[in-house]
Amino acid sequence: MVHAYILIQTEVGKAAQVASTISEISGVTRAEDVTGPYDVIVRAEAETVDDLGRLVVARVQSVDGITRTLTCPVVNI
Repeated sequence: MVHAYILIQTEVGKAAQVASTISEISGVTRAEDVTGPYDVIVRAEAETVDDLGRLVVARVQSVDGITRTLTCPVVNI
């Protein structure tokens, strides 16, 4: 299982709506609106890195109001 944090920038005033919509996507375990350089932080999981990529590109990035994403896979060192 691959886990990742997805850092999201949104259009002004859209953070809560984006977090709510993303939280309904299969593979997303948590989505919260935050303050700082990013507006929403998402915790996601997938079977493989390729599945994670498909989740981000096909499902997360298609949510209305998102302007930029940065995906940070979790590593165990």
